[in-house]
Amino acid sequence: MKRILLLIPVFLILLSFSSASRMQVKAGERLVYNGSYNMSGLMTQLAQVTMSTENVSTAKNNYLHLSCELSTYSKWDKFFKIRDIYETYVHPVTLKPSLYKRSIDEGGYTKKEKYVFKNNKITSTVKKRTYPESSRTFNIKPTSIDAVSILYQLRLVDFSKMQAGQTKSYTIVFDEKEIPVTLRYMGKEEVKAGNLGTKECYKISIGAKTDALRGKDKNLIWLTADSKKIPALIKFSIPVGTGQLALSSATGI
Repeated sequence: MKRILLLIPVFLILLSFSSASRMQVKAGERLVYNGSYNMSGLMTQLAQVTMSTENVSTAKNNYLHLSCELSTYSKWDKFFKIRDIYETYVHPVTLKPSLYKRSIDEGGYTKKEKYVFKNNKITSTVKKRTYPESSRTFNIKPTSIDAVSILYQLRLVDFSKMQAGQTKSYTIVFDEKEIPVTLRYMGKEEVKAGNLGTKECYKISIGAKTDALRGKDKNLIWLTADSKKIPALIKFSIPVGTGQLALSSATGI
């Protein structure tokens, strides 16, 4: 159970295409997903994932605040309780990150991270359990982004100009490491998209240099084939089984 729930947020971060269209993610969005795992042949709902956006202003800059929260349903808390928050502050148009934060509580294991992006460097601050806080600065690629903004960068791509089989590469930063990601566009399919009804979607296969995902074309995401490109369904295959994140409601879009 512990490994299953921990890999739900891990999968969420392994998604990206480089930005290409003029579509802009706006403030006020709220996307809610049911997280399920295949238990004895049945998809069992274990957790809820909520993604939201809001405008934030400081004395010097305006930002788009992107947040992703993961919580196990109360009936599963007694087995393994998770309360995770991933958030980032990005440029409202380019979605380039300036500040990333992560706060996790997974079965009693706690960790807090903060990344400050400046030029091609990240200054990170990490606090695990009761251990002393640590800080370091490390270099990153100019195009590397964090684990939350990558989900929204995906929606900036103009898939209507892509051919089935075409791939894109990108790099995310997670746990103070850069992770290469390769994505392959597979064409269109219709899937259920919560309160949006059945929608024609762009189907994308995800591959990454990590042991968290297994199988060829077993890790997939469907984005609505419209200007919003809302993630409607995510399926993943991990070392201990398979699961999915299914959109239940989308508001403010």
